[in-house]
Amino acid sequence: MSGEKTTVHLLRHGEVYNPEGILYGRLPGFVLSDLGHEMALAAAEHLSGRDISHVVASPLVRAQQTAEPIAASHRIDTATDEGLIESDNFFEGKRVSVGDGVLRNPSYWWQLRDPFTPSWGEPYVDIARRMMNAVSRARQTALGHEAVLVSHQLPIWTLRRFVERKRLYHDPRRRECGLASLTSLSFVGAKLVGVDYVEPAAHLVLKSATAKTAKGA
Repeated sequence: MSGEKTTVHLLRHGEVYNPEGILYGRLPGFVLSDLGHEMALAAAEHLSGRDISHVVASPLVRAQQTAEPIAASHRIDTATDEGLIESDNFFEGKRVSVGDGVLRNPSYWWQLRDPFTPSWGEPYVDIARRMMNAVSRARQTALGHEAVLVSHQLPIWTLRRFVERKRLYHDPRRRECGLASLTSLSFVGAKLVGVDYVEPAAHLVLKSATAKTAKGA
C-alpha cells in the first residue's frame, strides 16, 4: 500500500579496537573493542521494543558485530549490503591525527586540494547515492515495519545531509553521528516525512573519551 509507514534506522557501529590510531577505513581485521560491544548492546536495548523486521549491515566486521545483538533480540538474521560500506579514502592505513600524523608531511598536502568532491576519497555524491539505494532496498523489504542498517560515520552523515537537502561537503568536526548513534528516517510510502537522531550509548562514549584523556595525561 502506498500509505504504509516504515522507519529505517541508520546505526553507526560501536568503538573499534585501534591502538595504533590509524584511519582504518575498509581495512580488514578491525573489530569492536570491549566498550564497542557494550555500545552495540546499548543500541540493541534501545531498539528492543521496536517493530524491527529487517537488519542489514556493512560487510566490515565492526558493523556486523554491532548488528548481532539487534538481530538476535528480534530473532532475525543479519543481511549484508555493500552499499553501506565505509567510504574509500587515500589515507587509509595511515595516522592522520593532528600533530603527529602524515599531514605534517607536505608531500601529502596535494591530496587535500579539493574539499568539495573530495580529492582524498570517494566523492560525496557517490556515497549519498549508494546509501540512498541501500535505504530504499531496506524500506521496501521492511515495508510497514522498521529496519536497522549498520554503517559508518561518513556514509551516514553524508546521507543525512543529502535527504535534508544540504550541501554534501562539510567540516568533519561538526558531524552529528556519534558512536552507536541512530539516525532514523521515517517514510510514508516512499516519501520521507521525518529525520530523528538519538545516542543510546552516549554514556559509554563519554566513558571512552574520559579514559583516553586520562591515558594521555
